[in-house]
Amino acid sequence: MLSARTVKKGVYLNVGLLLLVSCNSFFNFDKDPEKEPLARVGDKYLYRDEVQDLLRDDISKEDSTFFVTNYINKWASKQLLLEKAKINLAEEKLEDYDRLVTDYKADLYTRAYIDALLQQGNDTAINDNQLKQFYEAEKNGFKLTEKLVQLRFVELPNQFLDKNTVIEKIKRFEAADKQYLDSIAVQFKKIHFNDSAWVSASRVMEAIPPLNYQNIDRHLKKSQFFELRDSLGVYLVKITDVLEADEVAPISYITPKIKQVLLNRRRLNYIKKLETEIIDEAIKTNEFEVYGNE
Repeated sequence: MLSARTVKKGVYLNVGLLLLVSCNSFFNFDKDPEKEPLARVGDKYLYRDEVQDLLRDDISKEDSTFFVTNYINKWASKQLLLEKAKINLAEEKLEDYDRLVTDYKADLYTRAYIDALLQQGNDTAINDNQLKQFYEAEKNGFKLTEKLVQLRFVELPNQFLDKNTVIEKIKRFEAADKQYLDSIAVQFKKIHFNDSAWVSASRVMEAIPPLNYQNIDRHLKKSQFFELRDSLGVYLVKITDVLEADEVAPISYITPKIKQVLLNRRRLNYIKKLETEIIDEAIKTNEFEVYGNE
């Protein structure tokens, strides 16, 4: 049996040979189409094609040599530690870990297979009727944890000259006002005119730094217009509607969450159905049997 010192010497001997050979000539598969080892630890081998797959085409010879050297040494140390662990850990521990590895491998394979089946079925569409039905049935579970607002606002540079006209247009916001604001939007530092979208108070504070938890309740009120200023600019804000914390969230605001819940439910139902069908088929073909089940 090789000692750790002998194995280590063998590993570094391979590394030394690697350093003497260029990357292009080292990974030459024309001379030997069969797998060829780079290093060995006990009865475990690291093959050239395993490392070759990890190298980028644009890497230099020096970088590739360094990468392969480092990879071999890490591979060797992992194998040596693994062997030490197998020798020194209790047999019960090793059996437990083996079961965990087997279960994890099975979970990875089955999850990937189920995901592939779901993608083939392309059953990921949630229509408006499904959203509304779920929302009406579960709306009491969708209470807001913070204030929501509908608003429009712009941030102007501090040196902006025609602020009063912009204020007038934002407040009134008729078709001609929108057209005017759009025409000069390039002069604004920030802009938000989609006043049908619900926005959380925390996001509003991020967009408008002078707003904070001390003054937010004073400013974020329905139909309120306010102006704030800091060293960065002037903020002109028109609040069109407000929902307070603990009110039921509007469906438009939680639609992404509802879709995810419905998709997860659909996935779980599909998995249950698939498991039942697979077992039934295996019983019919005599591929699956249960013994002693009376």
